[in-house]
Amino acid sequence: MASTTFSSAFSILSLPSSSPSPSVSVPRTLPVANRRRRAVAVASTATESPKVIELGDAIAGLTLEEARNLVDHLQERLGVSAASFAPAAAVAAPAAAVAEEAPVEKTEFDVVIEEVPSSARIATIKVVRALTNLALKEAKDLIEGLPKKLKEAVSKDEAEDAKKQLEGVGAKVSIA
Repeated sequence: MASTTFSSAFSILSLPSSSPSPSVSVPRTLPVANRRRRAVAVASTATESPKVIELGDAIAGLTLEEARNLVDHLQERLGVSAASFAPAAAVAAPAAAVAEEAPVEKTEFDVVIEEVPSSARIATIKVVRALTNLALKEAKDLIEGLPKKLKEAVSKDEAEDAKKQLEGVGAKVSIA
């Protein structure tokens, strides 16, 4: 099938089009000599035939408009589309990425104050001030609109210590 595709594309580039489709304008000859292009050296393998190399050179000499017309013509003639091949590649890539990921142990924790009973507000404000070095007003504001993060990205030991102190005065605390 691949050799048929290459030979079909080659015949389209070098011979007059036999396609009855008037909407696709494919160039009949490739005036490569009068185009201003840089020469690109491409390493070829020993298994490539001269026909494939010649076809590749002819395609490389196309303008963007001619290449787009060639793609449209081949899709129409062969009954395929480039989009039909994209989902297979998109599915293969995430599967490989998931397989390579190792489980990561969490090293940073957040201390979140969930609830403070009204009888424990003053004691909780004192503990919050001691843990964060906040002023009285900021500590009071912190415990009013709960739940709120008291500390972010701290070690497990520091988070456990803060949780123990806050629960000691009656606040409900979680570590996330």
